Amino acid sequence: MNKRLLAALGAAAVALSLAACSGEGAGSGTDTANQAPTDLTIGVSMPTQTSERWIADGNSVKEKLTAKGYKVDLQYAGDDIPTQSQQVDQMITQGADVLIIAAIDGTALSSQLQAAADKKIPVISYDRLIRDSKNVDFYVSFDNYKVGVAQATALLVGLGVLNKDGSEGTAKGPLNVELFAGSLDDNNAHFFFDGAMDTLKPFIDKGTLVVKSKQTSIEQAATLRWQQETAQKRMEDLLTSSYNDGAKVAGVLSPYDGLSRGIITALQNAGYKGKMPVVTGQDAEIASVKLINDGVQSSTVFKDTRLLAEQAVTAAEAFLKKATPEANDTKTYDNGVKVVPSYLLPVETVYKDDIQKSLIDSGYWTADEVKAGQAK
Repeated sequence: MNKRLLAALGAAAVALSLAACSGEGAGSGTDTANQAPTDLTIGVSMPTQTSERWIADGNSVKEKLTAKGYKVDLQYAGDDIPTQSQQVDQMITQGADVLIIAAIDGTALSSQLQAAADKKIPVISYDRLIRDSKNVDFYVSFDNYKVGVAQATALLVGLGVLNKDGSEGTAKGPLNVELFAGSLDDNNAHFFFDGAMDTLKPFIDKGTLVVKSKQTSIEQAATLRWQQETAQKRMEDLLTSSYNDGAKVAGVLSPYDGLSRGIITALQNAGYKGKMPVVTGQDAEIASVKLINDGVQSSTVFKDTRLLAEQAVTAAEAFLKKATPEANDTKTYDNGVKVVPSYLLPVETVYKDDIQKSLIDSGYWTADEVKAGQAK
């Protein structure tokens, strides 16, 4: 009897010990509100380092968190979904107190998010909305529908159909244009394309714009993983199949600067020189800013990632203090399971004559970087 009692007491002691360990570890319901930043870890998962935009995002988030004293586990997934899943798993296992995730595929992290929820780790979806999970606590991004509107408007301005103030321009058409979209597994790509098409459709309907390839759906226009080479190949194919009768492309709707550069390369290789077709873009990547400054690319939509990083940090700190982050949109971003409270930032269209004020004077790029087309 005594042996059984001792064994039971020993087992109880072990169980209590394990419970204490699991209850006090980071990311497992700890009272983070009363802990110093130096005792807290934020996991930051970024999709890739092939785009300078995501490098800038990761660095900016880390710098702002580190400046406040937090420990930061920043990981890049190389555009590989299993890698990102493993990295997020590792962040959870190692005791992250908050997760900030820019997903490669917005539907591929359900099990990781459930594991985070089980440990009471708040999840902030960064720029790309994570879909099909109730375990997304907050979303920080830009107004992505308005990004699409801005890109389409920039195309119309570049073509002369509209003036910058929105008034009617001198170009009457018909003008041949082609449409590109982002990766279908990125929720933002759909908002961009919807905003753009809602803006362009009236001009397509009345014949001012003509999509000569007839490829007008997002499925036809999509570019998997936002790859520059994929966009270049598709533009080459469009030129071969739809412009072999001597017709010319007047403009291309491109939702991202990397795609824009692929599209421009295809056009240049096909003999387009001098005054190039109007090509839009997004993210103000330095290589494309140089092309805009040189008169090759028409425009880009500037999303100041410094402000996005600040908002992600603000939301993370609110969660750590057991507070609710401030949202300015609680209706738009339905991830298929829930409407995710969101904080949306404004965007700005940059043409050549906006580079100095918007990008150089603000400290985003220097004049030397713009001239060289390379970040220092």
